[in-house]
Amino acid sequence: MLNIVLYEPEIPHNTGAIARTCVLTHSKLHLIKPLGFSIDDKHLKRAGLDYWPLLEMEVYENYKDFIDKNKDKTIYYSTTKTSNIYTDVKFKDGDFIMFGPETRGIPESILDKNSENCIRIPMIKELKRSLNLANSANIVLFEALRQVGFYDLV
Repeated sequence: MLNIVLYEPEIPHNTGAIARTCVLTHSKLHLIKPLGFSIDDKHLKRAGLDYWPLLEMEVYENYKDFIDKNKDKTIYYSTTKTSNIYTDVKFKDGDFIMFGPETRGIPESILDKNSENCIRIPMIKELKRSLNLANSANIVLFEALRQVGFYDLV
């Protein structure tokens, strides 16, 4: 099973869309507080449709709580601030892929401590913009799934 981690997500419909993807790919969703919405938010529920009862999810009080509970796990940090491209990683079963909040990304203090595991999706640099969070999570997750053989999805 692969793991998608959302560090302090802000927009409920992005989290809902990612939750739906996690259900349909047998991936686990990890949410690190503070969240920019309530898990009971109607927009969150609507984006995830009727998939919520099928979702495997864990919520953490903060980043330290997440790290303490996932010691010795391989965590990749998705950011625009690295030269490492996500397709160059050799993903394996059980890996974690973290994405930051929509407006600011994963804090540089976390990225600096984990620079060897930072990955990016190639984009036009001149625009200084990035893809939507749900789209980014899907792109990287499906590459990781491809590498581990799609489990029983095909």
